[in-house]
Amino acid sequence: MAKIDLTSPEWCQMIFEGKNQAYGAFRMRKYSARRHNIAMLVIVAIAAIAFILPTLIKLVTPKQEEREIMTEVTTLSKLEAPEVKQKEVQKVVAVAPPPPALKSTIKFTAPKIVEDDKVSEENEIKSQEELNATDVAISIADVKGNDEENGADIADLKQIVVQGEPEEEQVFDFAEQMPSFPGGQQELMAYLGKNIKYPTIAQEQGVQGRVIIQFVVETDGSITDVTVARGVDPYLDKEAVRVVKTMPKWIPGRQNGKPVRVKFTVPVLFRLNS
Repeated sequence: MAKIDLTSPEWCQMIFEGKNQAYGAFRMRKYSARRHNIAMLVIVAIAAIAFILPTLIKLVTPKQEEREIMTEVTTLSKLEAPEVKQKEVQKVVAVAPPPPALKSTIKFTAPKIVEDDKVSEENEIKSQEELNATDVAISIADVKGNDEENGADIADLKQIVVQGEPEEEQVFDFAEQMPSFPGGQQELMAYLGKNIKYPTIAQEQGVQGRVIIQFVVETDGSITDVTVARGVDPYLDKEAVRVVKTMPKWIPGRQNGKPVRVKFTVPVLFRLNS
């Protein structure tokens, strides 16, 4: 039995001898060897084609000339500076406007006649001897005109002095020494609780919450620029602003040892008793 070839037609004929050979199993057994051989040949052919295909493609494809790509690195020394057209610089010389045309004038003080007993010693006319003895220098400030006909009288000219508006001091968000309410935080809360008047409309509607008020503590401790940073209800917001505006002066904040304006935020709590 060890030498019997199970795939041979003789073995198939012996198995189905005296049986119905028209049955499908006989035909499958009879042609099984041929099917296996064909399948093996197909697998070998596919493997061979897959192995040889890259080589065939390489042989069929024409060789392309290898081009060497060179990248030139341009140094800063090779860069040519763009031509800058220099604009003609015109020298501007500030020329002061010419002085206005003036007439020759002499300061003259009109005499005022008064009674002798009303004239002080300082206003009495000095004698020549008294003028020579005094150290006070006497000068005559006359103006020599440059246009006697069309010039203006110096008395009609007025000097206008324009003063710039003083710069507003800087408002600090944080300072080395922040401003504080007299007595500290506990006194501040006590002051707010004592002076807040809960709006009737808000009570009837059951509105409550925390209103955040922001203001500026000035260098003298006064409160300015009171605004609502975060509101709850128009009536509660208005009452919180009113109470903050009525606070006494604070201890001002300091920066580098000097009092400065500092922005401060205070929460005002409105709570209804259950």
